[in-house]
Amino acid sequence: MKKTLNKKNVSDLKKFIDGLSQHDELIILTGSSQQLAALPKTFYKKFLMPHKSVHYFFLFNEQDPAKHQLDLQDIYLSTGELLFVVPNQIHTSPPLRKGLKFSALSFEPRCLALLPRQFSFLIDPLNRQTISFDNESGQRVKILFQTLGQLLQADKTRNNIDIILVYINALLTEFDNAYFKNISVKNITGNKLSKYTQFKVIIEAEFKKQPSVNSIAEKLLLSQNQLYAIVKEFSGLSPKEYLIQRSMLEAQRILFYEKSTAKELAYELGFADPDYFSRLFKKYTGKNISKFQIHIQDLSRQK
Repeated sequence: MKKTLNKKNVSDLKKFIDGLSQHDELIILTGSSQQLAALPKTFYKKFLMPHKSVHYFFLFNEQDPAKHQLDLQDIYLSTGELLFVVPNQIHTSPPLRKGLKFSALSFEPRCLALLPRQFSFLIDPLNRQTISFDNESGQRVKILFQTLGQLLQADKTRNNIDIILVYINALLTEFDNAYFKNISVKNITGNKLSKYTQFKVIIEAEFKKQPSVNSIAEKLLLSQNQLYAIVKEFSGLSPKEYLIQRSMLEAQRILFYEKSTAKELAYELGFADPDYFSRLFKKYTGKNISKFQIHIQDLSRQK
């Protein structure tokens, strides 16, 4: 039975994971199902705890389907698929079992600033966090994971940041190409996908201030009608609905680790009216805040 997570448990887990870093200056960690199984049970259990990710995490599933959870939602990962997790998401891994085989990579956010390009898939503009590969690209991904792991485990190369970043860049390029393989960004009329990606970036940066739709449209040099059409096309939501949904997701993430009142949550997330916030929370989650906290405690005990 696992403990209900709190801030101390989260901090302990972060220290544990950071302590496994294979690079002396940056938090970079590769691994496999075999390596995880070889850890002492007390350490291995830490990996199975639901936790808010502080790093980017990529898991390539090489054998047998597996069920993960992201932000309390089940995600079924097929053989040959990759799951990516971005900072602040709540991730729960499946327990190791016979037949489960995977390769994984985790690194801290500042690694991205050292790479020669940006990767749009990390913004998740198509609203999916699993990536499929064809046979050839899947084999390249598998080899890149293996090579990067070998480099990070060898004394002569583990701290050669130039070589390490070359392979991380190559892996992310494969992920980015596969993520967008059925869509041509350049051929989208008016570069709508680019505008939607920029919209998501603004929401992530400002959602706790509850910006107006008009202010977001102005930053994107769009009319409100144009912004509505773009966001609706890619997310199925209006800009306002998207902003509210993002706020409700953050409220659930906060409640996963700490007890908060409706008033505290509302003010933290930019809502001036706690009653209005409470009604929205129940609408989007199906539970009021107190019942949701009980639900979260039950989930933690079941893990």
